[in-house]
Amino acid sequence: MRGFNLDQLQAFADVVDLGSFSAAAERRNLSQPAVSQQVKLLETRLGVRLIERIGKRAMPTAAGQVLRAQIGPIDQAVRNALDAVAPFGKGVKGQVRIGCGATACIYFLPAVLAGIQQDYPDLEISVKTGNTVDMARLIENNELDIGFVTLPLASRALEITPVMKDPFVAIFAADHLAPGPVSPPEMVQMPLVLFEQGANTRTLADGWLRRAGSHFRPVMELGSVEAIKELVGAGLGASILPSMAVIDGRSNLPVRARPLEPAMGRDLAIVMRRDKTLTLGLRAVRDGIIAAAQKDHVQNDT
Repeated sequence: MRGFNLDQLQAFADVVDLGSFSAAAERRNLSQPAVSQQVKLLETRLGVRLIERIGKRAMPTAAGQVLRAQIGPIDQAVRNALDAVAPFGKGVKGQVRIGCGATACIYFLPAVLAGIQQDYPDLEISVKTGNTVDMARLIENNELDIGFVTLPLASRALEITPVMKDPFVAIFAADHLAPGPVSPPEMVQMPLVLFEQGANTRTLADGWLRRAGSHFRPVMELGSVEAIKELVGAGLGASILPSMAVIDGRSNLPVRARPLEPAMGRDLAIVMRRDKTLTLGLRAVRDGIIAAAQKDHVQNDT
């Protein structure tokens, strides 16, 4: 272990993963010469060339490929060591890596994380967004510590704890005057602006719309909730979104929400590996999400 530098290993891994010294420097918030120097020092330490340029891309040599395959286990071993000694330290420190869907990241997590950071300023929190399947895979591989994702999800390796219900609503342009709940037959008669396929949010919306018994085809499919709301607010169609995302005054072009009949929503759950060490920092994040979810549930019921 003497002479090995974890920063050099991570810089090398970033160059390989991104195919560029400049991209790796941007990810690590360093200058490109600094990243190049870290890789050069690592090559000198090992006595082999690790990176070669093929066209405009930085590619690993055969030795580099072998080393890159070992960095994941090395990183995890270091994290396990830090987690093991964390309970003996004072205060809540360390890093917690969260995975969640884009909607929860925009509309739910910011207030939660702001409160946690205020209480525990030495705790480093990072967030990655993606669909449920991708987040679960990263948690299983120990690349993320905890997830806040949309169900359903099945995994023997993960502990899945439902903590929040988020009802869906139909949204229309602000001049839409029809009151009361909206039904599937009514919705499929309208131009639909829906979330892109592959996300549980879209799967749930499609299942509800099929209750109309007739074919429907969205006029637009987007990966951004805010973009969907803006297009609906401009009068280009109607959509179905989690109520979490429909906040008065948030969009430049206002929308009007109506409840669904029959009602439909999604369950959000906290997900962690069953064998995950519950550090003080991870416990703080988990408990913060649960408390906020319970508070939101009470507000929705009143």
